[in-house]
Amino acid sequence: MEDISDMVAGVLSEEPLLQLEATTKFRKFLSSNVTSNVDEVIESGTVPRFVEFLKKEDSPKLQYEAAWIITNIAAVNLDVVIDHGAVPILVQLLASPNDDVLEQAMWALSNVAGSSTENRDFVLKSEALITLCSHLNKDTTKMSTLEVGTWTLLNFCRGMPRPLFDQVKPALPALKRLLQSDDEELLSDACSALWYMSYGSDEGIQCVIEDGFVPRLVQLFHHTSPFVIDPVRGIICAILSIDKQQIQCVIDGGALAILANLLTQDCDKSIKMEACWMITNITVGTEEQIQSVIDANLIPILVNLAQTAEMNIKTKAIWAISFAISGGSDAQVKYLVKENCIKPLCDLLVCPDLMAISVCLDGLECLLIIGEAKKKRGEVNCYAKMIKDAKGLEKIQNLKSHDHTPIKDKAVMIREKYWPLKKR
Repeated sequence: MEDISDMVAGVLSEEPLLQLEATTKFRKFLSSNVTSNVDEVIESGTVPRFVEFLKKEDSPKLQYEAAWIITNIAAVNLDVVIDHGAVPILVQLLASPNDDVLEQAMWALSNVAGSSTENRDFVLKSEALITLCSHLNKDTTKMSTLEVGTWTLLNFCRGMPRPLFDQVKPALPALKRLLQSDDEELLSDACSALWYMSYGSDEGIQCVIEDGFVPRLVQLFHHTSPFVIDPVRGIICAILSIDKQQIQCVIDGGALAILANLLTQDCDKSIKMEACWMITNITVGTEEQIQSVIDANLIPILVNLAQTAEMNIKTKAIWAISFAISGGSDAQVKYLVKENCIKPLCDLLVCPDLMAISVCLDGLECLLIIGEAKKKRGEVNCYAKMIKDAKGLEKIQNLKSHDHTPIKDKAVMIREKYWPLKKR
């Protein structure tokens, strides 16, 4: 490598060929070791000149080399890039007719937006998203540009706190188009971007539903890559939590088989908790939807988790079971009891999770109500006996002195109504 002063002289020259030659050498200089060489480039005083070269529309090659240098400087010392006014020019380069310049501008803006939420919002306010999505919506956009552009879009959407939904909402048509791709990397980035922009936003999830994303998301739930499935799972879970009308679409798409696999695989507990929560959002639905959970053989899996899994998973599984009891038909409840759902409902009455205790009491009360109806028809209230045999009565009795008033009141009511003390 020749002395850097000669390269600086070339960059500062007014001769186009010398500018290009020197800028290319600076790019190669950075390529050899970006982290250690960035400071030397900054100290050379050439950054303002590289920013100026970004405007050279009559020399796309020079623009590309300068954009490459700016991209790498941004990865190490972003403040220098911002302070020299490079970001608005990079946004303008998103309209470049030259694919190399366009992609390098995307990379640079991706580095800027990915560095912090403040810089992300700064880029979004510059209207970079609209121009970026115009490329992602074109049939003629080449694959490499789509991949870089989708990664850039992901960085425009990620980070905490989330960007305002209105700022990223224009990306929805592009994302819907990208989700039709078969390319794993592109799908992963597009699904992640959709998850980031809709996460925690009722408005965002509602737009995802109204714009017709659900059928494709359910299809992608069957994808082999966890990098695709993970964000899709998060979006579907949010959809089921907000819009019960979408439950049948998720069921019809075969999602229950995927959930069964997730619950039986050796995977992260947060995934199992999320899967249980998704099933809960289905068992809170109609009898037909509860039957779909039964037909998918999920009840034995949930009962097993409620008995043997870690406490966080147990409590999530018990929600799904309790709601199935509450909303199920007599035949469905009979099946649930046959699959030993009573024991975990009783066992978790002593857990530290107040909501789980309340849910267990609700499930047991529903069984007792059904049992009392049987008793009025001249049948035996077998459910009361089964709860007692599972030490449920003993635990309910103990809950009469619980510190949490709603739980205590519920336990008192159940004890006195279904196991009244005999008067002497």
